[in-house]
Amino acid sequence: MSRWVCCLEAPVSSGAERYRTVVRRYHVRHHQFVVLGLALAASLVLLVGFLLGRQAAFSGSGIDPVKYREQGRAMRAALAENAELNRQVGVLAARHEVDRAALELVRQELAEQKELIAGLEEGVRFYRSLMTPGEIAQGFSLRAIELVPRDEPGRYGFRIVAQQEARKHSTLQGELYAEITGQEAGKVRSYPLFDLSPDIEHRLLPLRFRYFQSIEGDLVLPEGFEPQAISVVATVKAPRKAEVREQYPWQVQERFTHVGK
Repeated sequence: MSRWVCCLEAPVSSGAERYRTVVRRYHVRHHQFVVLGLALAASLVLLVGFLLGRQAAFSGSGIDPVKYREQGRAMRAALAENAELNRQVGVLAARHEVDRAALELVRQELAEQKELIAGLEEGVRFYRSLMTPGEIAQGFSLRAIELVPRDEPGRYGFRIVAQQEARKHSTLQGELYAEITGQEAGKVRSYPLFDLSPDIEHRLLPLRFRYFQSIEGDLVLPEGFEPQAISVVATVKAPRKAEVREQYPWQVQERFTHVGK
């Protein structure tokens, strides 16, 4: 590709100022090639300068370029491996947490099973003592009262068990009285169980059983009353008279046992 360019030349004589027009042919593509060649030459000079400079830096510091590149690749590989190991550690930590939670759940279940088995064994011993007492049978007696908390503050469930250990069981008839003793306004105060429990219909609870009788219900403590003990008096009137007096400390347990059910 070429272009025609017009230009004015200087006058040919010193007389009149005359100019003449000269038309010259100008090759544009040739000019582009020249510019491109100069740019490539400059780039090549810069690249050679960079390589020579890096080589001089390596030589001045005593670093082998080949080993430098190998170390760079090794470093990138080590970083990748480290990232993978961190990922695996995270996975293992999550699995360990799940395993720990599962182990804790199993331990809780085992503890509950042991407690259940202990309660069942106590119940078996209770019934066995009623049916086949030892050489010295206690006859008519009371078991320690059981107290369990309810959801409502100041409300408790209770269980009182009267029992007969004998080689030959006859039907016992009698009555039972219970009261709770504690502190109220700095003074000793006692409340009959009949006054605190909506499940008790009589101040004196009737007894009639051959092996055992369980008295259960809920009681609600008065506000400001701090219980300390429970006193129980059980009297048998037939077939022969007997009386049992017991006082139990106020002790609350998590749940009822399997005795007396």
